[in-house]
Amino acid sequence: MAKITLNDIMLYGFHGCFEEEQKIGTFFKLNISFSCNTSKAEKTDNIEDTINYLSVFQTIKKTFEKPCHLLEALARNICEELLKEFPLMEDCSVEVKKLNPPLGGQLSDVSVFLSVQRTPSK
Repeated sequence: MAKITLNDIMLYGFHGCFEEEQKIGTFFKLNISFSCNTSKAEKTDNIEDTINYLSVFQTIKKTFEKPCHLLEALARNICEELLKEFPLMEDCSVEVKKLNPPLGGQLSDVSVFLSVQRTPSK
C-alpha cells in the first residue's frame, strides 16, 4: 500500500459564509493524500496500473469550483468525489486552508483536515 500526496495546491475560490467572500473570493491551499495498492505499477512502470496524479488534480479543481459556505463541506465534497472517481483509492485525506480569512485580525490561514475511508461494498 502506498500513500500518494499532492501538496500545496493553490486555487482561487469563492467559498465562505460572508457575501464578500462569495463575490470577491480568496486563495486556498490544499493538501491531498490517498492510499492505494501500487504493487502492479511498481512492477510494470505503467501509469495505467496506478492513479494518475493529473486526473486527481483535475477532479480536485473541478470539485473546488462549486462554492461552499464551509471548509468542512468543501473538504467532504473533494473526498467523496475522489473516492467515487478513483476505485483504486482506499482512503482520502484533504486539508483545506483559506488564506487571509476575514476574521478581523491578522493570521495566515484557517484550515480543516478531513479523512475519509472507502466504505466496503456489500
